[in-house]
Amino acid sequence: MPDAVLHRLVDDLASPDPAVRDDGAYAALTRLVRDNDLSADDRSWLAAAMLERLGHDRAEARSFAPLVLASLVAAGDFDDAWPRAVTRWYAGEQDLRGHDPLVGWVHAVAHGADFYGACGVAGVGDPASLLDALARRMVEPTAFVWRDQEEDRLACAVALVLAREDVDESTALGWLAHVRALFASGSPGPVPAEASNTMRTLRSLHVALGEDVLHGDRPLTVAHTDRVRAEVARLLAAVTPWFWRPRTP
Repeated sequence: MPDAVLHRLVDDLASPDPAVRDDGAYAALTRLVRDNDLSADDRSWLAAAMLERLGHDRAEARSFAPLVLASLVAAGDFDDAWPRAVTRWYAGEQDLRGHDPLVGWVHAVAHGADFYGACGVAGVGDPASLLDALARRMVEPTAFVWRDQEEDRLACAVALVLAREDVDESTALGWLAHVRALFASGSPGPVPAEASNTMRTLRSLHVALGEDVLHGDRPLTVAHTDRVRAEVARLLAAVTPWFWRPRTP
């Protein structure tokens, strides 16, 4: 059983008060994990508590759970059950608010992406499944257009997974099938929110892959960069044919 301090921090992580949840509990928990101040039993208990938290009735409580799991992954802990649980929550999460004036950061799209990005950097989990989860979040029907750089955080996670040494070309491109299907289903009229979110995520990714993708201050080598950028450009060109087209070699 964890000590009273750890138990209180986990309770506070579900607080609707952003000062208690974000500035207090989240910062303290990640510091304990990063500094290796928790025993193996405490880390296991914390992970289990975060998996349970994904089913909480308030969005801000749910959305901070994958951030704590990401910190555990970065510290060297991992269980195959974690991506499966996060993916079940991530694909189905309906509350896509970024910053709320009352409860502070909710940011489910960004926080979930950070978990997948941490798995990418650590080289854990199946990369095709991680990329598939990120793509499914992009194209999931919604009425909410992202406004707080969710597209950048999701694109960053994609890039971090693509930077793994075990990503082959098929994996690097396979997740884009979700985008292809979404764009192919389009029709004249207002742009659906999920299409707008997806377009902006792909643009962010395309820019980043033409530069140095960073983990901290360290540049990473992203597998199959040219092929991924070319396919992303082809997909984006199809939704703005009046604006630009890919250059021919």
